[in-house]
Amino acid sequence: MRIKKILNNNAVVVIDNNVEKIAIGAGIAFQKKKNDIVNPDKIEKLFVANENERFQQLLLQIPEEHFTLSEEIITYAEESLHCKLNDHIHIALTDHLSFAIERVRDGIIIKNKLLHEIKILYKKEFDIGIWAIKHIEKNLNINMPVDEAAFIALHLHTAKLHGGDMKQTLRQTVIIGDMVETIKNNLGIELEEDDLSYQRLITHLRFAIFRVSSSAPSTMDEEMLKILKNKFPVSYNCAKKVAATLSQNYNIQLPEHELGYISLHIERLRKR
Repeated sequence: MRIKKILNNNAVVVIDNNVEKIAIGAGIAFQKKKNDIVNPDKIEKLFVANENERFQQLLLQIPEEHFTLSEEIITYAEESLHCKLNDHIHIALTDHLSFAIERVRDGIIIKNKLLHEIKILYKKEFDIGIWAIKHIEKNLNINMPVDEAAFIALHLHTAKLHGGDMKQTLRQTVIIGDMVETIKNNLGIELEEDDLSYQRLITHLRFAIFRVSSSAPSTMDEEMLKILKNKFPVSYNCAKKVAATLSQNYNIQLPEHELGYISLHIERLRKR
């Protein structure tokens, strides 16, 4: 395995069995030049980058320490999630983190409006995001906002197998955020993110959207639905407004049995 191009001290382009790949490892390019053989013991990650040219340009444009931090975060994430992330994460996360670090240094803080939903929907990834911003703070001596942990969580989630793409993940999270906002406005209450009832609601809304998109069959009989309507009229009417929001803004039609389940979760919130 020979070096085709040195990207920085910790990343090189190599030719492996006639295939161009990216090899990453601490000091892998130290005292090396083009056509030198790479020490296999130095290679920590080896992958084919479908966006090879973009990755190379990125590494030439950002500080090497940003790349190193990103790779340390990716390694920690893969160990914590017990899975290998999509190779695109090396480009997407590195690009995002480098820009975020520069923004914070310039005093520009971007708020993540989906922070609370992300903390619940992607808890494992968010916990890794918290570790990541602390890791950056420790190494660069800058205070990263918690909003960045949520942005990192989205990148990690979409890089997981079957995690979906970023556009799909963001759309689902925005939809859930709108549903929650409708409930808050209709009931005139604030929702605490540590409240178990709130967490259950968020989780149920996520799976409700999934069931609608996959045309899952109804699991609530008509008699039970009728009982819920009569017993919890305020919560059921609130659920109907949630359905109206989905229909109007996203052309998603919630079946009546889903309104029954949502009204149960809303009732829990009203009685907490």
